[in-house]
Amino acid sequence: MRHLPEADRDALRIAQDPHFPRWLQQITATGGCAHPIHLSGHTTTLDGTTGEILHHYDTRNEPGERLLVRCRNRRATVCPACSRLHAGDTFHLVRAGLIGGKNIPTTVRTRPRLFVTLTAPSFGPVHRSGTTCRPRRDGGACEHGRPLGCHTGHAPADPLVGQPVCPDCYDYTGHVLWHAHAAKLWDRFVIDVRRRLASSAGIVQSRFAHHARLSFARIAEYQKRVAVHVHAVVRLDGPDGPTDEPPPWGTPDRLTRAVHASAQRVTVRTPYSPAVGELDLTWGTQTDVRALHADGDGPEDDAVAAYVAKYVTKGTDETGAGTDHKVTTRDDIDTAPVNRHVRTLMHTCWNLGGLPEYAPLRLRTWTHTLGYRGHILTKSRAYSTTYAALRAERAHHVGHTDIPDAITDAHWRYIGSGHTPGAALIAAGVAEDLAESRRLSAEASQPGGGVDNSSAQA
Repeated sequence: MRHLPEADRDALRIAQDPHFPRWLQQITATGGCAHPIHLSGHTTTLDGTTGEILHHYDTRNEPGERLLVRCRNRRATVCPACSRLHAGDTFHLVRAGLIGGKNIPTTVRTRPRLFVTLTAPSFGPVHRSGTTCRPRRDGGACEHGRPLGCHTGHAPADPLVGQPVCPDCYDYTGHVLWHAHAAKLWDRFVIDVRRRLASSAGIVQSRFAHHARLSFARIAEYQKRVAVHVHAVVRLDGPDGPTDEPPPWGTPDRLTRAVHASAQRVTVRTPYSPAVGELDLTWGTQTDVRALHADGDGPEDDAVAAYVAKYVTKGTDETGAGTDHKVTTRDDIDTAPVNRHVRTLMHTCWNLGGLPEYAPLRLRTWTHTLGYRGHILTKSRAYSTTYAALRAERAHHVGHTDIPDAITDAHWRYIGSGHTPGAALIAAGVAEDLAESRRLSAEASQPGGGVDNSSAQA
């Protein structure tokens, strides 16, 4: 035993405990969560009429007198098990807004729907993958003496891809401030799309809500140059939302034109700073708008939902665009496992955060995400269902049903989180087994799926 690693010794200790079967049930119920929350308390369900106790649960009967529940972290680098669940919820949330379901009528599939990509503007030339990075016939050098071109063919995984051609020429201040205002820029964009739709239809802009409703779900993704760009599903409904048909003038072409025009027009101005001045922040010149058609002519609805769900679990650690944990001192930036480009952005964010005119942006708080302080996924109220509703539906599916006229008396408190080394080893195995079971089940459900037994021996 002395020669075994600590995690193995701890796992053997746990497995020999008389309460191990029940503890394993709890781990399985959390899906093998890598960092579960430990709760202590009890729940009593009473009949509201007679006062009879219908059900009583107390953690004093559990191993360690505690109940383990999921951490619900969306980041795959933090908890793979919970991130897979979150990705599944995101898929159904986005998909319901595209084709219906989850209390959304299936008629939404025939509405004007777009898949929109909005990019950040250029803050300076960066290396890019391809046969030739940045060819320049006339050669030349920047004011800092660095070549303006690059004739190397970079592979997509080349660490140089996304790095500035000249770090001294790169607009790090503009990059950080654009991130800090990206959410406001999106809000201005949505407002402007509504206004353009109203103007093109010949109605008063303030009366748009009486004629139609613009619904959306958007996700933020870091590009190779660690600048955020936005993917969004945009849908046009009638004034009452998904249950209401849009007006006759609400066509995909008109919506597409409004999106293109608004992406080129909206601007957000930064607060004046003696050190920086005022900056006019806009979207980048590259805007991609694709219509989603009910007849399948264009991107498939499930593919769009899967694409959004894929990126919702990516943390900044995984994408290389900062860190998943906040930094509290300048020294934390210097020791962060990031490349020079990202570290410079983090330092710029920290320095700008010390200026009083930028205090409302809380740049130092969001240094680990390079100043971007929006949610990874946001949606309008009427787009589709909610994460809370999906979780409630899942709880109902596994048997946690509500009893009519019942009264619930619950007392819970937080007592810890995480795993011991051995418990983490066992939980990771449970999570892998459950993931493999889901994969095999998905394959079996596909046409022609199932297990191939042709080579099995009797």
